[in-house]
Amino acid sequence: MKKWMITLSILLTVGLVLSGCSNESGAASEETKKVKVGLNGSGVPIWEKIKEKAEKENIEIELVEFADYVRPNMALADGDIDLNAFQTVSYFDSFIKEHNLDLAPIGTTLIAPMGIYSDKYEDVSEIPEGSSIALPKEATNMGRALLLLEESGLIGLPDDFDGNGDLSKIEENPKNLEFEPIVAAQTPRVLPDVAASIINNGVAVEAGFVPVEDAIAIEDETAQPYINIIAARADETDNETYQKIVEIYQQEDVAQHIEEVYNQSLIPTFVPLEDIGW
Repeated sequence: MKKWMITLSILLTVGLVLSGCSNESGAASEETKKVKVGLNGSGVPIWEKIKEKAEKENIEIELVEFADYVRPNMALADGDIDLNAFQTVSYFDSFIKEHNLDLAPIGTTLIAPMGIYSDKYEDVSEIPEGSSIALPKEATNMGRALLLLEESGLIGLPDDFDGNGDLSKIEENPKNLEFEPIVAAQTPRVLPDVAASIINNGVAVEAGFVPVEDAIAIEDETAQPYINIIAARADETDNETYQKIVEIYQQEDVAQHIEEVYNQSLIPTFVPLEDIGW
């Protein structure tokens, strides 16, 4: 009897120890994962929803706001934040090359589409020969505008066009259009004086336009260099928590939230990284 009681006591003790280990392991698996995401102010309403959804996945997101377009990448490279989400592929590629940073995109998010607007015509095909077209004169904006003009069938560019704005790079101009480079902020104001004006998304919204409704031609997901991304340090692109955040962002209810909050001025654009050259 005494041996039987000792054996039973040992078994009970071992069971409690194993149970405790199991509980500790379970608790560890449920440990909240904390992630700092760098943004500029315009992205906060989107990420508040992402933050709320991530909590259900045991991910605590801290939003870190920046007032410029330099520090979010430097802070990511330095380890002060874990991810950032504020920039286009074009800007990102140029920045990491210039600053020699080992960063990489882990997911696509949206596009703030540049559009062609007109007070006179409802379709780019209606623009007459010899018409004047206003476009932003800043190099990166002009390059983007030229690509939109090409996509719309109004001009032709060389196959190796590098995206830098320069009217001399126009190879085909079948309608003999005249182009008027002006400061980006002025592009809506000249609409009465030109056949069409190419206007940046933010400038168009400030002028009272709803881009997807009012533009007679507009960028879509084919404007790959101008798709926005979520970026991480290059050695952490496979991090399961970060990938889960991308998955959360690219869900249908988030897409609907973006369209509603920004009155359809931003277009959710969830495409494979391969499509943006990564």
